[in-house]
Amino acid sequence: MIAQITRTEKAFAKHLALFIANKERLTNEIKYRLWAEKTFSENKTRLQIVDENFPVMLAYFNTEQQCRYHNRAYRLWFGLNAEQIDNRFTREFLSEHFYYGLKRSINNILAGEIVQNKRIQKLANGSTCLISEQFVPHFDSKGKVIGFYTLYTPRILKENEQFSDITQEQTKSENILIQDSSNDDESSSGNENKHPSSVPIGSAAQVIQAIEQGKFHLYCQNILPTKKDSNPCSYYEILIRMVEEENNLIPPGAFLSFVEKYHLMPRLDRWVVSYMTKWLCTHKINSGITVYINLAKDTLGDPQFIDFVKKQLQESNIPAQALCFEIEESDAKSNFPNAVIFSQKIRQIGCNVSLSGFGHDRTSFNLLKNIKVDFLKIDGSLICNMLNDPADLARVNEINRIAHLMKIQTIAESVESLEIIEKLHEISVDFAQGLGIAQPQLLKELK
Repeated sequence: MIAQITRTEKAFAKHLALFIANKERLTNEIKYRLWAEKTFSENKTRLQIVDENFPVMLAYFNTEQQCRYHNRAYRLWFGLNAEQIDNRFTREFLSEHFYYGLKRSINNILAGEIVQNKRIQKLANGSTCLISEQFVPHFDSKGKVIGFYTLYTPRILKENEQFSDITQEQTKSENILIQDSSNDDESSSGNENKHPSSVPIGSAAQVIQAIEQGKFHLYCQNILPTKKDSNPCSYYEILIRMVEEENNLIPPGAFLSFVEKYHLMPRLDRWVVSYMTKWLCTHKINSGITVYINLAKDTLGDPQFIDFVKKQLQESNIPAQALCFEIEESDAKSNFPNAVIFSQKIRQIGCNVSLSGFGHDRTSFNLLKNIKVDFLKIDGSLICNMLNDPADLARVNEINRIAHLMKIQTIAESVESLEIIEKLHEISVDFAQGLGIAQPQLLKELK
């Protein structure tokens, strides 16, 4: 009995020491979190003060022209409150003049071009205002336009300042929109054939030279399971940047729209596959690593691409499951027959397939009946807003449920906060990807 008591006391002392250590660590973590939350709150307040007093009308819209953000100057100019703008479409609250300026440029904006215009508007007090407007596309890590910013900078013209003097200062690539209630028809017809300015990236020859000389930097972004220690494998999406982007402050991934314009994406996709198979062969970082390689819609219709991948796998002697080819939902819809054939053949040689940007409408689920995939990436626009919009949360839940019924693993895109990660874990989404998970890093820095 004395021996048992002694052993019990030792065990108790050991557990008590562990408890005290855990309590101390938890206390420190709570203190750190409180400090982090306080710092974040202070910084957020400062940013809000700067933003609300910023003398530019600023707003952000998704690709469907639905407003996701607007500042105080924007609301005051249009004389609207937040409820009249939040999550509403441009045509629902913009004045006719402003909506026309956006509508005539929307195709160029969604194609990845920065559009700049100037407009003259008569104010109610009789003064004349020159408004400089700029539409800036928002690219995701793959070079896809997922939204755009609108910036309007008004300036009251002086009494002796003539509009003709201003127009002489503008470059030939800029649009001048004269807007007045008395000459709407005249202004619209006079500007019908003008094209908005854009950021020049380069010519087809320049892009071809960049591909042949490998003037690209490959980045990788980690994709992590929402449940800790639930998957021993490592997953990374491969992102591509043109060297010229980094040197000339071109938005990341913006050059991809021009590569696609010149129908050179299949050539670029082959370069990425060739580079990655060689890299995986020489860098035995993790035998369970899988890299996600984005494919263009033109590549889906390349009949020789499957054989090219097969040859690269044989020469590098790496397992086929190390490669997962990612197809955009929009590309799969617009190139449906080729997407079906590609997914079938690439999976036959052992590679995985991922369908990204999933969840725009109910017809998206029809794709899964014909296109066999291993992973389903839930569109980032749903993920970003799921905590604020019950409808978006319900859609994420439904996508995740149906995918699991079909034995498909789910990945949430554009995860940017701890709260979203916790919600994804709660509803059993398998993986998460975004700036709240891991920042993109140079592939050569991967350890």
